Amino acid sequence: MKRKISTIALNIFLLALGVITVYPFIWMLCSSFKQNGEIMALEQHLLPQNFTLENFSNMNAHFNFVRFFGNSILITVVVTVLVMYTSTLCGYVLSKYKFKGRNLLFGFVLSTMMIPWCVTIIPKYSMIQSFGWMDSYKALIIPAMFSGFGIFMMKQHISELPDEILEAARMDGANEFYIFHCIIFPMAKNGIASIAIFQFLWTWEDFLWPYLVINSQEKQLLAVGLKMFNGQYSTDYGALFAATAISILPVLLIYLFFQKQFIAGIAASAVKG
Repeated sequence: MKRKISTIALNIFLLALGVITVYPFIWMLCSSFKQNGEIMALEQHLLPQNFTLENFSNMNAHFNFVRFFGNSILITVVVTVLVMYTSTLCGYVLSKYKFKGRNLLFGFVLSTMMIPWCVTIIPKYSMIQSFGWMDSYKALIIPAMFSGFGIFMMKQHISELPDEILEAARMDGANEFYIFHCIIFPMAKNGIASIAIFQFLWTWEDFLWPYLVINSQEKQLLAVGLKMFNGQYSTDYGALFAATAISILPVLLIYLFFQKQFIAGIAASAVKG
């Protein structure tokens, strides 16, 4: 009986926590159909009193929303695919190959996760300047090709895969290229899906780095573009909420499509420490 009561109490607590978490997004979505006067009014209502679609057409008055959205999709997809590949490759090497200095190398990878990002941004910015990559997509893609978190997760995940399958493939004459791409990749799909969701979210929402290295407006990303709604004397909150509501759709779709693999990958990566 006590266990049943505790389970009900836990479910109620989680439900309340979920409502608190989701409510701001619902409010933002509803506000994207409100007029600015209603958004700024002292008496607030969740549902719009005067429904309007003008906010979605007014987005382009502040910047080229379609261009910024396309730039973000391009950079986010390219970075996510590269991180998925490099994390799986490095995780495979660190988990299945025996060589001198392997633990030291893995310790170096873990140390990159412990250094605050604000410490590395200045030397990374100086390197980008010296390479002549300012105001180019190289500055956004190349420094993000490797992820310490992704390598750590994939090493943990691939470590659980049986070595017997790899040995059997080698005995059948399979080379390492075939083993990695045709055996490791399909078997590690849950871990790869987890990395894809994390990396997609981080790259899509990144603001500071694109703001620093991209100067041309036609090359800028959506996260920085949303800042253009803030005027000197006023802010078009209706258009801002409309643009923000559209900007979160890719992340939601990615998670909805890969949520099962995401949960399975996180659970599998946490099995072995």
